[in-house]
Amino acid sequence: MTGGPPSSVDPKLLDLLVCPLTKGPLRYDREHQELISEQAGLAYPIRDGIPIMLVDEARPRPTGSRMRSAPGPMALNPRNPAPKDPASVAAEPQGRGPWPTELRVNRAEKRLIVTFDDGERFVLPAELLRVESPSAEVQGHGPSQKTIVAGRRHVGIMELEPVGNYAVRIVFDDLHSTGIYSWRYLHDLGRHQDKLWADYLKALDERGLSRDP
Repeated sequence: MTGGPPSSVDPKLLDLLVCPLTKGPLRYDREHQELISEQAGLAYPIRDGIPIMLVDEARPRPTGSRMRSAPGPMALNPRNPAPKDPASVAAEPQGRGPWPTELRVNRAEKRLIVTFDDGERFVLPAELLRVESPSAEVQGHGPSQKTIVAGRRHVGIMELEPVGNYAVRIVFDDLHSTGIYSWRYLHDLGRHQDKLWADYLKALDERGLSRDP
């Protein structure tokens, strides 16, 4: 941490906090009362002296260009991120697991294709990505609080927005945009998508819900 903490925040607490997305260090911004994760490209607010360490509450910081909807397929190459400062490079965690070499959206089929450097390639339906969004709106703050999202059979992807060098924000055409998908989360979705999809269909059936809008 750099900079002195406000009088209402325990300095020892600030020294212990890490970014919940990257598990990396945070920089204290006294002027704006925020904790900055250079790696994730996020600024976590401090409200009434309390750090709010929720990704959904964090303010995205500029990290480079957005990937916007276009007539052809969208693609994002995580190997070519925005330039990083030396402090960010030094702070990057080691052994971070599979790293994507390409993310590509097939708009016609409403799918995200993710290729990883371990050789695995996953085709993730937009509907699965939407109903398994890592946002607090969907996941809550624990397994028992998860919301079963119905009526998203036809949902599509509008944008991919890089979040630092460790994740991507997916903007869906139902205007959901608070899910930040880390590379590890996308990899886990790909490896377990059959079970996740079966569990989702079962949950819909148990609640009398439908995939249709």
